[in-house]
Amino acid sequence: MTFGDAASTAFSKYAVFSGRASRSEFWWFTLFNFLVNIVASLVDLLIGTEFISAISALVLLLPALAVGVRRLHDTDRSGWWILLGLVPLIGIIVLIVWYATEGTRGDNRFGPIPADLALQPTV
Repeated sequence: MTFGDAASTAFSKYAVFSGRASRSEFWWFTLFNFLVNIVASLVDLLIGTEFISAISALVLLLPALAVGVRRLHDTDRSGWWILLGLVPLIGIIVLIVWYATEGTRGDNRFGPIPADLALQPTV
């Protein structure tokens, strides 16, 4: 999955918390989210407000949560584990490790393998 594909997939599944997301989809969307927040902060700095960054954070919150839950589903974990991020430091570290972990090969209880991984040969 490419950078553009990940962003368009995340927005087409804006509030879809079912199914699975590949590592590439998750990390490319995380990069997209980071870059949008940097640009919004720079625009706010130039015009002397915090309005643009607040709006961009609100717009990206739901798709970021959804792709995070779908990524946890790919590792065969419940999406409720995303709440672990509320635990200071330890929670975020555990989530990052899980997000970086390879997903379940083949289908799991959350659905079929993500489409971009189904095309790749298994090693």
